[in-house]
Amino acid sequence: MFDALTRLFARSEPAIEAHDPKLAVAALLVHLAAIDGTVTDGERGALKGSLLEHYGLSDSEVDRLVVEATRQDNDSVDYYKFTSAISQLPEDEKIAIVRMMWQVVFADGKNHELEDNMVWRIAELINVSARDRTRLRSEMARA
Repeated sequence: MFDALTRLFARSEPAIEAHDPKLAVAALLVHLAAIDGTVTDGERGALKGSLLEHYGLSDSEVDRLVVEATRQDNDSVDYYKFTSAISQLPEDEKIAIVRMMWQVVFADGKNHELEDNMVWRIAELINVSARDRTRLRSEMARA
């Protein structure tokens, strides 16, 4: 029995690092998609598509990342562990993250006030200017 368990875990894929910015972004997107109480197919698709496109991951890598991000989100009490993993990234990377957040927000055609507030808070925590956040919001609302 012990040998069977050892073989099972030995074949598993490498764990995702807890401080990996990809995991932090995925966790924020997972939380954002669910913050209004419903996760639509459009939001799921936007979340997965954003991660696929931005990070160049495979479908299975994104699926694995989203599973771990959901677990991390469920275990967290605030945004700090996620924003601290991405706050030191270059400015253009942080702006891309806020863009991904707006893509998820507008994927269902609505901008719920809780979604808007979360994007505002995350942008502030990772030092993306209000001007950039607002510009990205307008761009994604028209897309």
